[in-house]
Amino acid sequence: MKKYDTKKLVLLALLTGLLVLMAFTPIGYLNIGPLSITFNMIPVAIGAVALGPTGSAVLGLVFGITSFAQCFGISAFGTVLCGISPLLTLIVTIGSRTLAGYLTGVVSSLLRKAPAPVNFAVTGLAGAVLNTLFFMTLLMVCFGSSDYIMSMRGELNVLAFVAAFVGINAVVEAVVSTVLTLAVSMGLKSAKLIGSKGSESSKA
Repeated sequence: MKKYDTKKLVLLALLTGLLVLMAFTPIGYLNIGPLSITFNMIPVAIGAVALGPTGSAVLGLVFGITSFAQCFGISAFGTVLCGISPLLTLIVTIGSRTLAGYLTGVVSSLLRKAPAPVNFAVTGLAGAVLNTLFFMTLLMVCFGSSDYIMSMRGELNVLAFVAAFVGINAVVEAVVSTVLTLAVSMGLKSAKLIGSKGSESSKA
């Protein structure tokens, strides 16, 4: 058990370092105007497979913290939100990513009896979808009535605005997260860093 715990901590540290690297280099974001396609949920989804809900929640928290840090002059969109309310921006960035991380781990744990490729692919897809879902939900709850969001909405209703806002971004994030989570997790499985069906947490 001691060896197993050390293995988990090392993997968590490596994924945390990867998240920070991705957050502050072009690796993690594809910027398109004021918006960006983010690939930072991929290490979180890999953590969900390898570490279970607790580990993926920690990684989601790290993702959220780096996302909030970008709201101080790095992300144009985040900087505007932070100018409106730093507290609400913190809730949107950290809250959405932590919750998405935890639930992605839950998804992987629920699929632990499924074939490993199915578990890994669905977990990667779930990570991207949950991140988009919770981020947009908290964004609309916290900033939906602000002049900034209202000016972006124009005549669109909430659902139409959300669909237009995420658009192709969400599709690209989902596809990339599914493929890379599957590929990396299969590699970790071959290296015996995760169990044959997915999260080691299911054996704890």
